[in-house]
Amino acid sequence: MTGLDGTPEAASVVALHCSLGSGRQWTKLAAALGGYRFMAPDISGYGVAAIGRDWPRTLDGEIALLEPWLAKAEGPIHLIGHSYGGAIAFRMATASPHAQRIRSLTLIEPVLPTLLRDESSRKSSLFEHDPVGKPLHTFPDHAVRDASSRNSSLLEHDPRINASRVCREGKPLRPFPDHTLLDSPADARLYERFARTAHIVSQDIFDGAVMEAVEAFTAFWAGSGPREQFSPSGRLRMIEQADKLPYDFNAALDLDRVAAAARGLSVPTLLLSGGLSPYVTQRIVAKLALLIDGAELRHLPAAGHMLPVTHAERINPEILRHIWRAEELAKLQLAADAGAANAAAGTVQPAGPARPHLVFRRPSFWE
Repeated sequence: MTGLDGTPEAASVVALHCSLGSGRQWTKLAAALGGYRFMAPDISGYGVAAIGRDWPRTLDGEIALLEPWLAKAEGPIHLIGHSYGGAIAFRMATASPHAQRIRSLTLIEPVLPTLLRDESSRKSSLFEHDPVGKPLHTFPDHAVRDASSRNSSLLEHDPRINASRVCREGKPLRPFPDHTLLDSPADARLYERFARTAHIVSQDIFDGAVMEAVEAFTAFWAGSGPREQFSPSGRLRMIEQADKLPYDFNAALDLDRVAAAARGLSVPTLLLSGGLSPYVTQRIVAKLALLIDGAELRHLPAAGHMLPVTHAERINPEILRHIWRAEELAKLQLAADAGAANAAAGTVQPAGPARPHLVFRRPSFWE
């Protein structure tokens, strides 16, 4: 997109929060962005968008409800998403009317569990209905097996074990060896574990055991890190908004062909993960890094799933650098397009490369 003066059109920054959160989680990022047009809308069911009960059951439905905000975002969009907001951002960048507007994409542990599932397996649904319209809870049988039958097979993928391993130089080893980036039974087990957590949390909510649902939800996302201590007001807000969680789980489990969509991404993409997060999201980020052409990967070994909040001083500079690089690429692309147009019109070009470009080194995993 080009402005009237021939320079890239000024972009907006849109940041999407996690489940049980709100746009307020991006307060420090908003301050760091300075002059950029910035908006952090509340996703349906949370914050000021918590009113009502007609919530979407798909990521496309979430995007539709964000349309009023996206209409206010002038020009191209630097899109940022964390957790469930990351899943929405991924869908927006790959299969929505706004995909062409995305100038850069930042995904912080996006909840895309179906990336770990065999595409031929049966889809999970939280909202199949009986004849009287009551929501039923249906998952594949293998997703609700007793977790005790899988404990031993999950041990080799426990992030606590990976975090304790060090190389000879005293640096943590990469928790995603290259051979594990291929599809494997371990991926299926991680998917099943996520689906089972979705089943437990959603069933508790359907049964009216909301406090138990919030406890199970926060325990899962604590990963191998310490349990977060919430204030009484914060816990009350989570309990009040927990009814939206089954819808979020359903939307995440509903998405198909994630790998194909990731391979088709052509915008500058930054991926971020924490070493204390649930291994399922660490694994999702690792696979996305392999699938998305040119994606940059940043991994913080001592951070958990809420790293954009707990480690904002590390995360926000990475996001700012990523946005700056995308802006520079947009300028170079514009210059290259202008050069091509001049060449087609017969304009004499100065000596030098016909298409200037930047080459970014893929960073070290632990950089």
